[in-house]
Amino acid sequence: MKALILSGGTGSRLRPITYTFAKQLIPIANKPILFYGLESIIKCGIKDIYIIVGDTEKEIKSAVGNGDRWAANITYIKQEAPLGLAHAVLISENYIKDSKFIMYLGDNVIKSGVEKLVEDFAKSKDIDCEILLNRVKNPQQFGVAEFKGDKVVRLVEKPKKPVTDYALVGVYMFNKKIFEAVKNIKPSSRNELEITDAIQYLIDKGYNVKPHVITGWWKDTGKLEDLLEANRIFLEEIDCEIDKRVKIINSTIDGKVKIDFSVENNDVEIINSTIRGPVIIGKGSKIINSYIGPFTSIYHNCYIENTELEHSIVLKNVKIVGVKRITDSLFGNNVELLETNKKPKAIRVMVGDSSRIEL
Repeated sequence: MKALILSGGTGSRLRPITYTFAKQLIPIANKPILFYGLESIIKCGIKDIYIIVGDTEKEIKSAVGNGDRWAANITYIKQEAPLGLAHAVLISENYIKDSKFIMYLGDNVIKSGVEKLVEDFAKSKDIDCEILLNRVKNPQQFGVAEFKGDKVVRLVEKPKKPVTDYALVGVYMFNKKIFEAVKNIKPSSRNELEITDAIQYLIDKGYNVKPHVITGWWKDTGKLEDLLEANRIFLEEIDCEIDKRVKIINSTIDGKVKIDFSVENNDVEIINSTIRGPVIIGKGSKIINSYIGPFTSIYHNCYIENTELEHSIVLKNVKIVGVKRITDSLFGNNVELLETNKKPKAIRVMVGDSSRIEL
């Protein structure tokens, strides 16, 4: 069994963060989104993994490496343009060849993992494709599966009047017949080879396409609200872990708080502050005269002073000073949000394209 992870999307719904940063590397509870799927696949015993990359190829390669840290073999496949999920399958044929494989969208997070799905498909002798489904409240926003008994009979992309509420999660199991399918479909109206069209081809040709319904938590982390929910779910799972060498002065720490420690990053300092978990704080960060509330993740080398912050995600090298009551927010890398004493007293901002600010 092999794995194909798609990590070439542009992340348009998360701009401006994703103008300069791969959406699959945004940290959830201080771990890049991509790593959750990658580790879930490796947990299944799959070691040969191919990652589809696009414009953010260098970032993805730098973060993931060659797989040594997971004892896996990772190979990168460049998709020259975002031509669709089925196109990603097409360009991977020379790598995957005749093997069965799992295709996993790199910005998906499935809390329960995919071990059962992989195990079932690996053992099967008559299943050509198995698709992961989850019941959703808004099927109009997803690809939806219709099935009779234990066979999928039709896939509809974002139907106006859905027949079912079973949405495609973004994880698929294929055998080599999928390569026949992607070679026999035409680009959609958006000039992409759609994976739903390829699977529908399998269905129409009489190949055996099975549904696999999950009942646990799953999220396509394409929007801020989704990222914050995923961050909240995974922070609930952390253990309290604070190295004795962390400098904590005149501060209160309540609940589950995890603080990463590294001598190389000049330690972590918590001074005259209250940290109320679940919270995770990255290496080299400093929290001074501040309140950090529940469901907040602060990545490496951040500086927060005279600020109240909760239910938010802060990426690395962020500086926030003198800002009262921040919530439900996402700060990209190297952001500065500062109080000023300039007169007249006013809000002064420099904001990039497609940003959103609520005051």
